[in-house]
Amino acid sequence: MIGPALLEYGTEEQCMQHLPKIVRQEIVWCQGYSEPGSGSDLASLQTRAVSDGDDYIINGSKIWTSGADHADWMFCLIRTDPDAPKHEGISFILFDMKTPGVSVKPILLISGASPFCQTFLDDVRVPKSHIVGEVNKGWTVAKRLLQYERTSIGGIGGGGGGPRAKTLDEIAKECAGENDGKIADPDLRDRVTQHRINDHVYGLTTRRSGEESRAGVAPTFMSSMFKYYGTEQNKNRYDLLVEMMGVNGLGWSGDEFDQADLGVTRQWLRSKANSIEGGTSEVQLNIIAKRILGLPD
Repeated sequence: MIGPALLEYGTEEQCMQHLPKIVRQEIVWCQGYSEPGSGSDLASLQTRAVSDGDDYIINGSKIWTSGADHADWMFCLIRTDPDAPKHEGISFILFDMKTPGVSVKPILLISGASPFCQTFLDDVRVPKSHIVGEVNKGWTVAKRLLQYERTSIGGIGGGGGGPRAKTLDEIAKECAGENDGKIADPDLRDRVTQHRINDHVYGLTTRRSGEESRAGVAPTFMSSMFKYYGTEQNKNRYDLLVEMMGVNGLGWSGDEFDQADLGVTRQWLRSKANSIEGGTSEVQLNIIAKRILGLPD
């Protein structure tokens, strides 16, 4: 996400410093967007940056910073002009996670994993040269990066194998039985077939978008459609899996459940976050309505 944004908005020095490490996978980034009081209304963020010579002094906190406890650098939204309209007083800045004043606390999730963190910024000094794009115009960079993120997240619904290397058909046959090589339950067979069709059609659409991207076409507001449909498709897949597995799909621990079953349960819980992360499904529907369909406010 940050690589394409740097190519479009970064300085030559920023690109030369970071892009080779990104390409060689020598650096891990995290995203400092959401705050405890600024989620869907991201532009209401309150993390402040005060000018001090050639630096900014940053104070505030970010939440749901995926992988922040393992990250080397953060790309972050900060408020550099508290008196400007909320979309115009924001800047996009990069900083090393080892900078004094940066501290990270993992957040335990219902799925049992902790990929998300809260990051605290206490008098963090960052050179002004780390600003990407123009000062107070970071919202433009942020929106472009979100388009890359949503396109990426949307790909999770495109027919992946899931936590076990079996198709929905195979699992359905194990759980509901089979008749002449088909899923025995006709209603379940229809639902699995419909899901496979949706996966295939969506996969073709995302592949076409990927080909356009490789041809140099930047993401558009269609990224919101990919994000919305892909996440809903992924959630539907795990809902169907858990329903087929019955009590085996609701295990948390114990010898009576194998690891694959426990993995499905956790992935089912984790899939619920798909409609929140990267912009909620409600936000995506608003974007689709306004920017793609041209519906009135």
